[in-house]
Amino acid sequence: MKLTAKFDTRREADMTVERLVQQFEINRAKVVVTVDGDDNTAGIAEDGSDNKAGEPSPEARDDAELNGKVVVTVEVADDATASEVKEAFAEFDASEQAIK
Repeated sequence: MKLTAKFDTRREADMTVERLVQQFEINRAKVVVTVDGDDNTAGIAEDGSDNKAGEPSPEARDDAELNGKVVVTVEVADDATASEVKEAFAEFDASEQAIK
């Protein structure tokens, strides 16, 4: 089965993937990160490296690709693994979860 969730920021999606791979030992090849739409996106809100740097820093940038949510899809073989994936999705504030 495939579980899918959408994240507001690239950082939330990245943290979810790392949790799945490192803690739950899900094969990275079973995890796909895409965008919700046709345009490149870092999510719908700035976070992590998309935020303004502290002082002193280079000039502020405003070119983060905020064109929609980041989608993480994970292929799992059993209910126990699906439960772990759902736990990671919830930990990092996923929205619009789906199971196929």
